Amino acid sequence: MNIDKYKNDALRKASEHQKYLEKLKHKKPRKLDEKMLEIHNKVFSNIDCLECANCCKTTGPLLLEKDIERISKYLRMKPVDFINQYLYKDEDQDWVFKQLPCPFLNNSNYCLIYEVRPKACKEYPHTNRKKFYQINKLTLKNTIICPAAYEVVELLIKNERFW
Repeated sequence: MNIDKYKNDALRKASEHQKYLEKLKHKKPRKLDEKMLEIHNKVFSNIDCLECANCCKTTGPLLLEKDIERISKYLRMKPVDFINQYLYKDEDQDWVFKQLPCPFLNNSNYCLIYEVRPKACKEYPHTNRKKFYQINKLTLKNTIICPAAYEVVELLIKNERFW
């Protein structure tokens, strides 16, 4: 998988993607959610995240208190020790990992805490969420990071006339 090609294509098409995503606000939300789920499933049937893991290498998730508690318990650590070892508060006062790539990503692109990974990781790239039209800026950003997000937006544009 050529991550740089996807990134360059996403940057080149960013303006087109942004204009299209803005138009989604005028679609019927339920119809859009159905179409997004269909396209999301189609794209992810052809893309293996383990071949890429670019999100884990370049983008740190926000960790919620529940994430911290769940991961700490899994690692048999006290939450305060987990925080001290792995996290810091960013400029928005959100908990994020101190380092990238993710400290739990191994050399084979497997997540060592997959069963208890942060909610943000579990839901990434957010292309199958309800009310998709509400996260246009995030989706545009994700097309630059995630080949699957890029493919979802491209398929959405190509198939618009059918829905």
